[in-house]
Amino acid sequence: MVHIYTGNGKGKTTASLGLAVRALGHNFKVYIGQFMKGQVYGELKTLEKLGVVVERFGTNNCIISPDHVEQIDIDKAKAGYERAKEILKSGEYDLVILDEICICPFFNLLTEDQIIDLIRLKPAETELVLTGRYAPATLLDYADLVTEMKEIKHYYNTKGLLARDGIER
Repeated sequence: MVHIYTGNGKGKTTASLGLAVRALGHNFKVYIGQFMKGQVYGELKTLEKLGVVVERFGTNNCIISPDHVEQIDIDKAKAGYERAKEILKSGEYDLVILDEICICPFFNLLTEDQIIDLIRLKPAETELVLTGRYAPATLLDYADLVTEMKEIKHYYNTKGLLARDGIER
């Protein structure tokens, strides 16, 4: 199946990582490709200990609008796309998570067609999870499961709290 976790609320990556942990409990082989992420997150250390392959295709910069995209961001997204093609073609993994890939078209890092190509490459026996805000409607048509995380209230907005170790990173 193809899952999409999207929306402006917190929890898209967290949901995909929860699924990864569940899959590991059934001896699934798991691959995670993270787009637009280069920062250090606590879960990376744990996933490594569990034998999950995590590859990152982003920088430490936080892209806040399409106007702030740099060539290195485009190059890293392209490398992530090429690697995701290899991973899906290999059929080696039971669960493939492409974290933050859904927002890539919004920032002009990848096209909707490129992401659709990845979905089409998915072997029948592979579960594919795509996460990220602003998932284009076209992608939703290709998904078997779509979950929208909706922000109701967030302490970043109400209390000015930034990302905290162990909670957001």
